Amino acid sequence: MFGLTMLTGNSFRKTLDILHREMDVSLYRRDVIANNIANSDTPHFKRSVVNFESSLKAALASEVPSKHLQPFLKDPRHIPFERPVDYRTVRPRKVLDFLTTSKNNGNNVDIEQETMNALHNQLQYQLMSQVVASYYNQVNLVLR
Repeated sequence: MFGLTMLTGNSFRKTLDILHREMDVSLYRRDVIANNIANSDTPHFKRSVVNFESSLKAALASEVPSKHLQPFLKDPRHIPFERPVDYRTVRPRKVLDFLTTSKNNGNNVDIEQETMNALHNQLQYQLMSQVVASYYNQVNLVLR
């Protein structure tokens, strides 16, 4: 019973949950990048990007109490200055890039940039999977 509370009572569980979410977003990002590459010659196609990390960072930062002036809330209907955001509610957003055009046909997909994005995403996924495996190896070591 002690081992189970050790895994759920600290940041271990939260860290693994965040890593798993990041890995899921990485898979989604891979699909978006593949779609961009597949449509690199399609006229008027606009590339998409996945935004997640900045929203996750803001949600994690909102969990830490602010050192700024705190409002005095006497009534539950009062609106606080800042509200903590649960990191589990953060979802990836697919955003279209309408602002740039790199080709005469209105398409804005740069195949070299998308290939680099795909490589970066793949390496990031591999790194995260190695970290998760390392965490589970540490758990196995403790349980032995």
